[in-house]
Amino acid sequence: MELVINPAGTIRCLYGEEMDLSSLGRLTIQRASYVEPTADGQWIADMSPVSGPVLGPFGCRSAALKAELIWLTEHRLAKEVN
Repeated sequence: MELVINPAGTIRCLYGEEMDLSSLGRLTIQRASYVEPTADGQWIADMSPVSGPVLGPFGCRSAALKAELIWLTEHRLAKEVN
């Protein structure tokens, strides 16, 4: 899990259960995407909650989850540092 700490001390990350995030202070958790199946059995990662694109389709859910993580890391987490 990558933690990004801005100069004001606010910590941002992509939520995971690798550590107890509540030990760092009060949490604010927001949905960034939806990984959902399509009508034809494919998978998409809908990034619209953070004004992003729909990624996919992918043949399996794990591929959509991986694409979601990469997109959020490159386009959201990194930009939130400033």
